[in-house]
Amino acid sequence: MFPIRDHNPSGRTPYVVYALMAANILIFLGYARILNDDPALYALFGDWAMIPADISSGKNYHTLFSSMFLHAGWMHLIGNMLFLWIFGDNLEDELGHLKFLAFYLACGLGAGLAHVAAAPMSNVLTVGASGAIAGVMGGYLLLFPRARIDVLIILIIFFRIFAIPAWIVLAAWFGFQFIGGLGADPQAGGVAYWAHAGGFVIGLVLIVPLWLRLGGPGFWQRTHGQPPHPETRYRLAESRIPKIRRK
Repeated sequence: MFPIRDHNPSGRTPYVVYALMAANILIFLGYARILNDDPALYALFGDWAMIPADISSGKNYHTLFSSMFLHAGWMHLIGNMLFLWIFGDNLEDELGHLKFLAFYLACGLGAGLAHVAAAPMSNVLTVGASGAIAGVMGGYLLLFPRARIDVLIILIIFFRIFAIPAWIVLAAWFGFQFIGGLGADPQAGGVAYWAHAGGFVIGLVLIVPLWLRLGGPGFWQRTHGQPPHPETRYRLAESRIPKIRRK
């Protein structure tokens, strides 16, 4: 089950999502030529990738940030940018540009620390925007649980696209990360499951104040759990105007 698009256009241009995608892609293209040159790649990642043991020892804190903009290969990059594109625009629309950027970076830093907590003495290089994007997904789940997400389901020779509510897609994704984290060796390479799960939880928690300010469950009732489209947003704003009874 792989999300490929949503049906929820945002009300304003997601400039921060575009900028983050551009930054990740341009940085990746800057070193793509050395992807098959292991010594050169490890020399680069040695300076900028996050190593949990270094963070635990009080060194190289900058890599908590820089590692968010590095990717280990083309599919790693494409998958992350697709998820950012699907889930990021509506959240940026709701938060605003600068708050969304701060939210994204906070989720990425928190996800990195969650990975360090899971494997504090690991010397495995860690790269990727997945933790920050997982935070975006967690925030999306809280605000827009019933948004429709198109997912591609592949069963051997069976290919089919289904529109599924976001809460099912995101809850299943989080479940896979959590179960994967329980079964994985945190000292080994591979998927940083606890960075994903940690980023997701951090993103959800950081969005709680906004969700409450918007009305909590009342926000879900007004929007039917979906991102407000421009015409819906106008009606929502109109509904907050106090009614006046004329005598």
